[in-house]
Amino acid sequence: MGALTGFMAGLGLLLVAWTITDPHWRPTGRRRRGPGRLADLLARAGVQGIAPARVVGLCAVAFVITAVVMTGVSGVAAIGLVFGLMAAASPVAILRGRAQRRLREHAAVWPDAVDNLTSAVRAGLSLPEALIQLGERGPDGLRDAFVQFGRDYQATGRFHESLDLLKDRLADPVGDRVVEALRIAREVGGGDLGRMLRSLSGFLRDDLRTRGELESRQSWTVNGARLAVAAPWLVLLLMCLQGEVVQRFATGVGLVVLVTGAGLCVTAYRLMMWIGRLPTERRILA
Repeated sequence: MGALTGFMAGLGLLLVAWTITDPHWRPTGRRRRGPGRLADLLARAGVQGIAPARVVGLCAVAFVITAVVMTGVSGVAAIGLVFGLMAAASPVAILRGRAQRRLREHAAVWPDAVDNLTSAVRAGLSLPEALIQLGERGPDGLRDAFVQFGRDYQATGRFHESLDLLKDRLADPVGDRVVEALRIAREVGGGDLGRMLRSLSGFLRDDLRTRGELESRQSWTVNGARLAVAAPWLVLLLMCLQGEVVQRFATGVGLVVLVTGAGLCVTAYRLMMWIGRLPTERRILA
């Protein structure tokens, strides 16, 4: 009975997600502006070729499979539901971790990319040529985006549209600033581009050094929060091997304990992450 309940709940969530993410279905009187949060997360994580609907479907499938398996192992539908919700959230958590790691990697190489761009401009290359050569001589983490920029510019010859596509591929606040500075320099002209790029490179290096020191001190807070949240659920997972003990969670009181514990864990984790958070730059020019 518990396995059937978990399966039906997962199937219902899958149908709801499928309806909401259907491109032919939109609420009346409202229009979608810009990419959705999940689409933006995919862009920041550098994942291409995957629609947000597939991520939602993956979350639903992970929920159903995990809920059914854990209900079958423990014999308690509430335990299967809790672990199913954890599994459903794991794809989004993986994407967020990848987006943060990609942002740190880009932040580490942007000063070198700006220096390379400055040298190219001082050598007499035009802005499009300076950007295209970053696809060959730029940092490894940024080469693919600039290679695609070169293809777009050679195919269309439209500099501003190619810059917009470059911003979408980078999905990076620092990249937005660099791209918009180059756009303004292209429009108004002038000989201060090299000086501006050198100033930007120095600022990026100072910001990278300061943030690195803060993140090293913040790491113990993040790791402590993750360990504190994971510990009780690891204990519960081990308790599933003891049928007599875990059956206590099949009662109404056990269900209240599980729901309350899950709510407290989520609240405490979010609170600790909020207290130990560092200010992050947003893509205000996207």
